[in-house]
Amino acid sequence: MELPRKLGLTDATVIVIGIVIGSGIFVLPNLIAQKLPTAPAILVVWIVSGVLSFFGALAYAELGAMLPATGGHYVYLREAYGPLCAFVCGWTFMLAVLSGGSAWLAVTFSIYLGYFVPLTPLASKVVSVALIALLSAVNYVGVRESAWVQRTFTSLKIAALLILIGAALVSPQTAASTNTPAAPISAADFGFAMAACLMAYNGWSYVSFVAGEVKDPQRNLLRSLALGMTAVGFLYVAANVAYLKVLTIAQIAAADRVGADLAMRTIGPIGGAFVAAAVLCSITGAVNGCVLTAARIPFAQARDGMFPALFGEVHPRFQTPARAILWSGVWTALLVLTGSYETLYTYAILAAWIFYTMTVAAVWMLRRKMPDAARPYRMWGYPATLWIFLAVSVWFIANSFATQPGPSLMTFAIVATGVVAYRLLPARTRPNGSLGRSSTLIG
Repeated sequence: MELPRKLGLTDATVIVIGIVIGSGIFVLPNLIAQKLPTAPAILVVWIVSGVLSFFGALAYAELGAMLPATGGHYVYLREAYGPLCAFVCGWTFMLAVLSGGSAWLAVTFSIYLGYFVPLTPLASKVVSVALIALLSAVNYVGVRESAWVQRTFTSLKIAALLILIGAALVSPQTAASTNTPAAPISAADFGFAMAACLMAYNGWSYVSFVAGEVKDPQRNLLRSLALGMTAVGFLYVAANVAYLKVLTIAQIAAADRVGADLAMRTIGPIGGAFVAAAVLCSITGAVNGCVLTAARIPFAQARDGMFPALFGEVHPRFQTPARAILWSGVWTALLVLTGSYETLYTYAILAAWIFYTMTVAAVWMLRRKMPDAARPYRMWGYPATLWIFLAVSVWFIANSFATQPGPSLMTFAIVATGVVAYRLLPARTRPNGSLGRSSTLIG
C-alpha cells in the first residue's frame, strides 16, 4: 500500500504556518534584544532571516515538484548525493531535530499550562508525554484528522497573534525614548541573533516530508510554501514592531516572556492569561505538525530498505504510516522523560541548517545530474536566489563554528553517529544509487 494523497492546498499551508510558529515569537525576542541594541537592527535580522528561509522554500518547491514523494529532503539528498548523505540526514532529523524539537515544545507546553494549573515536576512530564501521546494517536488514525487539528490550532494562533499585535498598535502606550548611543554590533552578535531568528523560522521545510500525500504537489507545494512563509514573515515582523512600540529594547532584553509583558501592558491583567492560552494553542499546532511530518522520514527510509521494514508499513484501515508514528512518539516521549532533549535540541538548529544548505545546493546538482527530468516549477530568481541562500547559510554555519566551537563540534558528533549507523547496515541495504518505491519520479 502507498500513502494516499489527501492533503489539499489549505492543509499544506497550515502545516507550514503551524509548524513554524511555535513559542519562539513569544519568548525569543529577548535573546535578540540582548545582542542587537537598535530597533532597525532587530527588524533587519528578522527580515533577513525570513527572506533567507523564503529563498530556501523556493528551492524546496522546485525539488518537491520534481520529486513529489514522501520523505522530503531525504529523497532530494538521495537523488543528488547518494544514499549515505540521505540516510545521515534522515537519521539526524529523527534522532535530534524533529524529536528534540517536539520534546522541547511539549515541555514548554507544560510550563505554560502551569500558568492555569500548578504542576509538580513529575506532573509536568506527565502532561508533556500525554500531549505527544494524544497527538500521535490522532495522526495514527488518519491524516485528515491530523489536518483538522492543524487547521484548528493554526487558526487560533494566527488570531491570537493578530489580537496581540493590534492591541499594541492601537494602545496609547509607547516605549520611552533614550538618547544613549548604541554600542557597535559585532558579527558574532549578529550571528547569534540570526541563530535565534532562524530557530523561530525553523520548520518551513517540513511540508516536503508529506509531499507524497499532497494533492497536485507540482502546484500545491509551491503555493503552500509561498503562502505560509509570507504569512509567517508578516506576523513575525509585525509582532516585533508591536514589541518595539510599547517596550524599550532594554525591557525586551530583560523579559523572560516578552509576549506576556506586552499583553499585560496593552490588554490589562488578563494579558498574561491570554498569551499563555495563545502559546498553548500555538505549541499544540506545532507539535501536531511535527508528529505528522516526522514519521514520514523513517517511512521513506524503510521503503528504501535502509530502516527496519515495519517503519514502512501502511495501516490497512487508517492509511497512515502507523508504526513509524508510534515509534517516533515513543522516542520523543523518552527524550522528555530523560531530559536529554535539552542537549539534542541545543545543537539541532545548526545540524538542520547543514542539511538545508545541502538540499538547496541539490537544485544546482540535479539540474546537471538530471537535466531532462520534468520540473513543473523552477526556482524563482535562480541562480541568484540559490547562491544568496548558500552564501548566507555557509556564513552562518562558519560563524557558529567560530563563535561556538563546543556546541558546533557536538553537532558534527551527532551527524557522525548517522555515518556510523549507516556503516552498520547490512551491505545489501546500502546501494549506490536511487532505490526503493519512494524514488519514483512523478512529472
